Amino acid sequence: MKIKEGYMLREIADMNVVVPIGERVVDFNGLITLNETGTFLWKQLQGEVNRRDLINALLKEYEVSEDTASKDVDEFINSLKERNILDL
Repeated sequence: MKIKEGYMLREIADMNVVVPIGERVVDFNGLITLNETGTFLWKQLQGEVNRRDLINALLKEYEVSEDTASKDVDEFINSLKERNILDL
């Protein structure tokens, strides 16, 4: 899975936000603000990865339990799926 083309991560006023570009502007209403972990996962999803890759990346980058990393990844993936931003 990876982020669909047409979405960019931008830093605006010390906040990381996802903005649609091109044709995606018509399909997407608003912006998504990401915290540090969300920004990290977004960057991982710029290339083709799977759920396990994302969990392992979180475990390597942050001092969290596998259960916490798994829950965070699932919530983030579900959020992107709901917004139709993720290519599966």
